[in-house]
Amino acid sequence: MSKILVLTEKPSVARDIAKVLKCNQNGNGFISGSKYIITWALGHLVTLAAPEIYNQKYKTWNLEDLPMLPKKTELVVIKETSKQFGTVRGLLHRDDISELIIATDAGREGELVARWIIEKAGFKKPIRRLWISSQTDKAINEGFRNLKPSRNYDNLYRSAQSRAEADWLIGLNVTRALTCKYNAQLSAGRVQTPTLSMIVEREKEIKRFIPKDFWTIGANLKGFSVLWQDKKTGQARISDKAKADNIVSKLSGKAGTITEVSKEAKKELPPLAYDLTELQRDANRKYGYSAKKTLQLMQSLYEHHKLVTYPRTDSRYLTDDIVPTLQERLKSIAIGPYQKSVQVILRAKLNISRRLV
Repeated sequence: MSKILVLTEKPSVARDIAKVLKCNQNGNGFISGSKYIITWALGHLVTLAAPEIYNQKYKTWNLEDLPMLPKKTELVVIKETSKQFGTVRGLLHRDDISELIIATDAGREGELVARWIIEKAGFKKPIRRLWISSQTDKAINEGFRNLKPSRNYDNLYRSAQSRAEADWLIGLNVTRALTCKYNAQLSAGRVQTPTLSMIVEREKEIKRFIPKDFWTIGANLKGFSVLWQDKKTGQARISDKAKADNIVSKLSGKAGTITEVSKEAKKELPPLAYDLTELQRDANRKYGYSAKKTLQLMQSLYEHHKLVTYPRTDSRYLTDDIVPTLQERLKSIAIGPYQKSVQVILRAKLNISRRLV
């Protein structure tokens, strides 16, 4: 009897899926059942080859050998996790495996994790994709009922592949160039270097800044406050203290006249849902959390407690596969400070459809 192999990104996700698919026979690096075998990566099991794989001369760093531009990038198995790669490759080539289901994280990097393993292992049988944004039993069941052809995600894979190759080309070439030229251990990267440049430019601005004193004139009246502004320029800041004192002396004890009152109704749109970057920024501002700590907390809430959707997203919009779960999600947070707000929404019996997402 043929079986279907399911590849996840980490063991914890494999256990969750195995429970839903009723796979309970533990093997060495996999869990099997009557219909499915669940195995896992440990993050990346395969990566881009080091420069010396293309040419032995690259073992020595020489400025004259740059740039290193392979005609075609090659993949190598990561030494530290080679045992698990061997397990996955062995399962992929079993005669009783009829197809593979990619169940790595629903994102660009998750797609790359799986595709590199598939390419390095030389797997040629049919492949489908499980695309879910939460790890609840309900989400897993729904995902397996709606598996997609892997070709639907080819562009996502190409995007991830391009990012990885750009990191290799820029990072390794420029790092070697800087290190050789300046005889010091210097590094560069596609993201690292522009970010460092922004920090340097900001530091230069701070050093160039010359603080200057200024004064403003204001008054607290009954029910409101006023701020003096120059009639010609509209500026409220005064750089000359004597001028500010002179204005205060002229205005002191004088009556003012309200010549116009205007009212304007404005609409403030609700904030978008968090992506990882915005969440890390807010967590740092409000609680002092590092980006790493915020991600660790979100991974725990996602994998172990099943309380949030996939945390590494760079999108701030909900996908339409979330729609059927919105009512249930609202009920699950109807506690503490959110209880009243959620109850108002639930009592309104909103027709939550794909048009709202």
